[in-house]
Amino acid sequence: MSEPILVNVTEEIVRGLVSFLLRGPEYQTFCKCQICEFQTVAYALNALPSKYVTSKEERDEAFKAMNTPENIELINREIIRALHVVNKHPRH
Repeated sequence: MSEPILVNVTEEIVRGLVSFLLRGPEYQTFCKCQICEFQTVAYALNALPSKYVTSKEERDEAFKAMNTPENIELINREIIRALHVVNKHPRH
């Protein structure tokens, strides 16, 4: 049995996608500072359901289960919405 953990799988996915999108060509003019990146992640996570797990095995299962076209579309939609909000109203 692995060491117990506490992980929000939704957060892992959102952080990775936000980081990826900010480095892509679509958001070249978007501020890439840590404050704006964290604000984007926070806005998106507040609009998405959490998925907490307590082991690496559960994390892997949850990650696979969340990797459906419907979930990815929902997550991307909320991230894009968050990017636009943060871009309009940066907190720095």
